[in-house]
Amino acid sequence: MSRMRFGIFLPPHHVPVGQNPTWSLERDVQLIQMLDKMGFDEAWIGEHHSCGVELVGDPLLFIAHVAQVTRNIKLGSGVLSLPYHNPYMVADRLILLDHLTRGRVMLGVGPGALATDALSIGLDPADARKALETDVDVLMHLLRSDEPITIDTGRYKLDEARLQMDAYSWPHPEIATAAIVSPSGPRLVGKHGMGMISIGATMSQDGFDALGMHWNVVEERAREFGQNVDRSGWRLVGPMHIADTKDQAISDVAYGIDAWFDYLQHTAAAPQLGVMGETTKERIDFVIESGMGIIGTVDDAIQQIERLEEQSNGGFGAYLMFAHNWAPWEETQHHYHLFANHVIPKFKRTDRRLLANEAWTRSVREPLAARQWDAINAFTAAHAEEQKAKGSMT
Repeated sequence: MSRMRFGIFLPPHHVPVGQNPTWSLERDVQLIQMLDKMGFDEAWIGEHHSCGVELVGDPLLFIAHVAQVTRNIKLGSGVLSLPYHNPYMVADRLILLDHLTRGRVMLGVGPGALATDALSIGLDPADARKALETDVDVLMHLLRSDEPITIDTGRYKLDEARLQMDAYSWPHPEIATAAIVSPSGPRLVGKHGMGMISIGATMSQDGFDALGMHWNVVEERAREFGQNVDRSGWRLVGPMHIADTKDQAISDVAYGIDAWFDYLQHTAAAPQLGVMGETTKERIDFVIESGMGIIGTVDDAIQQIERLEEQSNGGFGAYLMFAHNWAPWEETQHHYHLFANHVIPKFKRTDRRLLANEAWTRSVREPLAARQWDAINAFTAAHAEEQKAKGSMT
């Protein structure tokens, strides 16, 4: 496998509710700009329409904006709720965005995380996963086949539909689907040879234990449908906040972790993202003790990723931090600085030669330093003799 990639999964969560939405969205843009400069690989932005906290209603539109103010980072919908849309229109817009970004766009799809979003458009949340299977079939046919497709799902109708334009990326931008605990996401990944975003990688003990199962399902389905799957397309998601010391990290997250927990416990109808605790201390302890996330130091972050590598039973392609507002903006920026400067090089191994070269130069320092002093002393003595000789001539 290639080097591990790093990025964020940005719902985005702006808690507590009632903050200035214009500034909240601007902070999201600034965050991705900062990550782009720091060398992060990916940013995935979610789609939500209710609850007052997750403010991006159209991730593809948001990506179109952010692409203009970044240079290298790849941008994905994390995730676009495909049953809410006509797959033909999604595919057509994706191809357009692929050209406009010169191949920096990715499409993540899912059934929709918020039940209130589905209810708002008259979709029973219980039907969303079945709808997603049909819609992914349609989407992938449109992207991969020149043959027209006709279908009537009751939610939309296509009549001899085909795309008018090839993608900029070959054969099309990367498509991934979300997976939490159930095998529904991995089944789609295996059937179509897609990427997978394991949002539940650390959200609960059950989700953590499901990682190995997830990839087993992917491989079984891939064999069944004759698809090639690659672990480099598997992304694991988990929350973190790191600081210079663990005590500082705990102090930082006391700023906003209660509002984040309250949102998941009492507002968002997304029980698959279950968290526990009523007081600030209980909630911080839950994050740390359950393995759900990291509130600590660089070393803690490294250990968490190593633990995920082992649990995945074969490795994965990218680690995405679940972005949140646990800490104030300044401390959040410092968190990403620490991660970029000290965690990423550990796994990309971009510090390998630096460390080896430093070790080598330390090993030869003393004899080389002695030779340097000998050379300096010899030159100084020669200079003195030269000056002495000149003086005697006069």
